[in-house]
Amino acid sequence: METRRMILWMIFSVSLFMLWDNYQRSIGNPTLFGMTTGSSQDASAQKKASAPGNELPSAASPASTLPGAESSQPLPVELATKRFEVTTDVMRVQIDTLGGQITQVELLNHPAVEKASEPIKLLESGKARTYVAQSGLVGVPGAPNHKTPYRLVSEQNTLKDGESQLQIVLESEAGGVRNQLKYTFKRAHYDIEISHKVANAAEVPVSPSIYVQLTRDDTAPEGESKFYSTFTGPAVYSEEGKYQKIDFPSIAKNSATFVKNADNGWLAMVQHYFVSAIIPPANVTRENYVRKLDGNLYSIGYVSSLGVVAPGASAQQSAILYLGPQSQRVLENMAPGLELVRDYGWLTIIAKPLFWLLENLFALVKNWGWAIVLLTVIVKLLFFPLSAASYKSMAKMRTLTPRLTRLREQYGDDRARLNQAMMELYKTEKINPIGGCLPVVIQIPVFLALYWVLLASVEMRNAPWLGWIQDLATPDPYFILPVIMAVSMFVQTKLNPTPPDPVQAKVMLFMPIIFSVMFLFFPSGLVLYWVVNNILSITQQWYITRAFDTSGNKA
Repeated sequence: METRRMILWMIFSVSLFMLWDNYQRSIGNPTLFGMTTGSSQDASAQKKASAPGNELPSAASPASTLPGAESSQPLPVELATKRFEVTTDVMRVQIDTLGGQITQVELLNHPAVEKASEPIKLLESGKARTYVAQSGLVGVPGAPNHKTPYRLVSEQNTLKDGESQLQIVLESEAGGVRNQLKYTFKRAHYDIEISHKVANAAEVPVSPSIYVQLTRDDTAPEGESKFYSTFTGPAVYSEEGKYQKIDFPSIAKNSATFVKNADNGWLAMVQHYFVSAIIPPANVTRENYVRKLDGNLYSIGYVSSLGVVAPGASAQQSAILYLGPQSQRVLENMAPGLELVRDYGWLTIIAKPLFWLLENLFALVKNWGWAIVLLTVIVKLLFFPLSAASYKSMAKMRTLTPRLTRLREQYGDDRARLNQAMMELYKTEKINPIGGCLPVVIQIPVFLALYWVLLASVEMRNAPWLGWIQDLATPDPYFILPVIMAVSMFVQTKLNPTPPDPVQAKVMLFMPIIFSVMFLFFPSGLVLYWVVNNILSITQQWYITRAFDTSGNKA
């Protein structure tokens, strides 16, 4: 019994270890397995490569010509220009003619957490929060950037019925360069094409570069829970470095490392359920950057040269800006690797097939709650042989509990003789003390992967199940599921062999209460999964234990 308890504690410790490692990965810290998250590589190399202070990377132009940190701060009233609204079937966007910045994005099909009657604001610019998309030109002194006034050229700002796309055109001329900034919105799409057409109005050749960036503060998004962690911050993807998350503290310390020069991949600001991603043109060399601005503002973006533009000539470059939910299928079609912002950590290889199955079950039953129930049943059936072996071993151990208790009383604190007597008893009864543990260890990664699938799936957001559960991404409003879970855990504890150690026995009795308190604040979809899993486990364990007892202790 001592060996079995030791194994159980080892399993519990390994589970905590893996959860802690995944938490560290989610916040951008180094993992305990040596894998990089984009902020734990050689800091000195980044400090050497990055431009000083708050300046943008130099790319093809002097760093001194680039907009600095002050460009993201509130401007004097006399310099402020107007903001106008663009509406499509899925988003409502505010664009400021000052720099052509996108200063607010409301996702019309995704309600806010605190005010469900209003759409969530992914991008926003105000006193309490800053999260904007900006672009402009560098490399030519005085050229239009995101703090230069633009003139609105286009007249229509609403995507009308029957139209497939809407174009918003702004123009600005400064420093001998004329820039036409065009936003193209598409029906049923969260991606926006950003196009810069640069004309040289000067008498000498110029070498402008385009930059596109996302700037936001480091405050947690609306509705973030204190009881489980999800990553908020910049991320970079490239064929060379793959998916690299960058936490805000490493940017502030100039210790963030990532692939700086690339002609593929994307850049993003990630938060729970939603993402803002910049997808530069493919096969065009660019320089990626992150930087800390004044206060608690941070930027991630890229700079790409347009080459030499002769007098009277023009050059053009486009990028895609995705502002929307972390819908796995949509992200997969947007750009290679973009679906990785829906982060399952090191369990991705297991989590993706689980989500595929969950998605297909939803297509069958048209309800995410029942899809979770069916998925849990299917996973439980797949592991039925392993679980059966575990429960049989536990049933055998249960019959030995009185004899093990007598051995403990007989040998007292003599651990060596007690362990020897226990091993002899196991050998006589032909019982493997770890027989009930190994099947559980094999199943742990699958159930952890399922946990992260349910936690990361934006599909659960505002998805009803039945009755009182109208949003599987928020806690149970009446705490019914956590209470059922506590009861199910208590029943499981009673079905398991009672530890001879009174202290351990009391700890096992308190575990259901501890877990139920934790799960009061977890999304109801996760609690539903655990409740169904516990009920199925109880049913299976009760059946096997009963069959074992009624067959003369011969399973």
